[in-house]
Amino acid sequence: MPKPYRSTDHTRAYRQRLRAAGSEEVLFQLPRATVAMLDAIKERQGLRNRSQALLQLIEEKGAAAQQTA
Repeated sequence: MPKPYRSTDHTRAYRQRLRAAGSEEVLFQLPRATVAMLDAIKERQGLRNRSQALLQLIEEKGAAAQQTA
């Protein structure tokens, strides 16, 4: 008898695909003001999601840190 579809199986497969692509899912708890800032960046830059906005901030900070080093 086939096993019924379970959301945990779907989640596990999704995370495996992310890892295979060189990414990983992370859950953050952030203040609402920070989430609002990410939303504003997302809208201003035409990004698809908050993750892209956060990644953009991290990359910009890394680039700035390398320039000052």
